[in-house]
Amino acid sequence: MGCTSCATGANGQPKGCKNNGTCGTDGCNKLTVFDWLSNMQLPANMEPFNAVEVRFKNGRKEFFQNPENLTLSIGDTVATEASPGHDIGMVTLTGELVRVQMKKKKVPIKIEALPKIYRKASQKDIDIWQGVRDKEADVQKRSREIAIRHGLQMKISDVEFQGDASKVIFYYTAEERVDFRELIKEFARTFNTRIEMKQVGFRQEAARLGGIGSCGRELCCSTWLTDFRSVNTSAARYQQLSLNPQKLAGQCGKLKCCLNYELDTYLEALESFPNTETKLQTEKGTATCQKIDIFKGLLWYAYEKEFANWHELTAEKANEIIALNKKGKKPLALEEFIIEAPKAEKEPFSNVVGQDSLTRFDRPKQKGKKRRNKSRNKNRGKAEATTGNAPKNNPRNKPSKKSGNKPRKGSGNQNRNPKPPKNE
Repeated sequence: MGCTSCATGANGQPKGCKNNGTCGTDGCNKLTVFDWLSNMQLPANMEPFNAVEVRFKNGRKEFFQNPENLTLSIGDTVATEASPGHDIGMVTLTGELVRVQMKKKKVPIKIEALPKIYRKASQKDIDIWQGVRDKEADVQKRSREIAIRHGLQMKISDVEFQGDASKVIFYYTAEERVDFRELIKEFARTFNTRIEMKQVGFRQEAARLGGIGSCGRELCCSTWLTDFRSVNTSAARYQQLSLNPQKLAGQCGKLKCCLNYELDTYLEALESFPNTETKLQTEKGTATCQKIDIFKGLLWYAYEKEFANWHELTAEKANEIIALNKKGKKPLALEEFIIEAPKAEKEPFSNVVGQDSLTRFDRPKQKGKKRRNKSRNKNRGKAEATTGNAPKNNPRNKPSKKSGNKPRKGSGNQNRNPKPPKNE
């Protein structure tokens, strides 16, 4: 998402706000909510909702009350209440939409119970905040080395300093329970600050760190997806996808969340299809389902003794045969229900450019350079002959010694029995 401060600069190049994800309009941040009520005024007798949403590092957001009635807008840097000390964050949402977000995230709408916003951040607060944020990469590297030295089966994925540098939060992932009591003691001695450890899931880790998915777009969990629904392998089976773990898994190592996006549409389309385990009884033999195509509404059946020969049926015809079997009747064969689709006379798409093959660059180049040079010299000789400027010693301007009626020696296209010339 772009913002007004990320407009194009000179020569069409992107200008960029150079704030690395903390731009003033909050348009380039993660999980940003569009404030569609920003240009609307409240009714005369209605007081504004006295709570704001503040975003910290990555996608961590919390709600705070504004007891001092500060004039806050989206993009303001504020000092908020923390334990201990204070933290520095950015206002991402104000007004009535904060109430909607609290209700969506199931936060009790009690302004008095929310932590407070102390003030707008001063330049000294921002300098301290930026100073500790620059240390996070080095602290993360050193903390991983310490965890490896202790032999702990854990991965420290992210480090977040509090705004006043009084506390640092280590986010880690682990498959089993980890005893990090000795690790915390060494962290406190090494970094000389208060330590807090938070275990997150693999999906939460991917949402915090972000990345590019196999589709080429940013991860849904780090841009707009806020809830993680369970994904089963049955979602891939209903969509006729190959159960390949490398293709079905996302960057978090779990099944992709996008498998649930079109699942309802597939389930609705499959309602008109018969059960694939149901066998068709005919006089010729029993047929079993081999393959289905949900988009075209087709099924392929094969007799039990002839699995190499598949017969294409529509879903309506298959349901018709099943209905006959339930009544105790058997059709003669599946061939009676096959409908041959008319072949299209014209191709739906024709490549006018001619670049339809990916191996077109592997073909050897045609040796047409000599031909072009010959034709170019021939045209040049004709032009010089017409203007009278032909060079005297040019061997190409000498008359040919070969007679027009005499066949050339050594030519493969000459006639074996040439006709005698006519007497004039």
